[in-house]
Amino acid sequence: MPGFQPRNTSRAQGLRNAATLSEKRLWLHLKGRQRRGFKFSRQMPLGPYFCDFLCREVMLVIEVDGDSHDFTVSHDTCRDAFMRRNGFQVLRFQNDDVRDSLESVLAAIDAALDDWRNFQAHPGSAS
Repeated sequence: MPGFQPRNTSRAQGLRNAATLSEKRLWLHLKGRQRRGFKFSRQMPLGPYFCDFLCREVMLVIEVDGDSHDFTVSHDTCRDAFMRRNGFQVLRFQNDDVRDSLESVLAAIDAALDDWRNFQAHPGSAS
């Protein structure tokens, strides 16, 4: 059994308290197992990074990016590569997407969850 891994909970709490309006809005639709019964957590550490939203069961990371991410493309690319190398799928949305097209964002999240569930039910059928 792996040993205890300390987490930077004060940093995570600070990030939750400083959440953008789009992150808060999306959280209203992710918390409490509202998406296909899967549990999501906010501002969870994953290696040296923090995920806006994380569903450990399906290894799904959801990021909501604001304007500042326009200047951190290389950082985001490295971060996404780290997460993918560790088996996580990453979905990125812009603040505007959550604000203006929330139903499309939720549909994309639900599709990723359904894809995972379908793969689990039929693991040999993927090509």
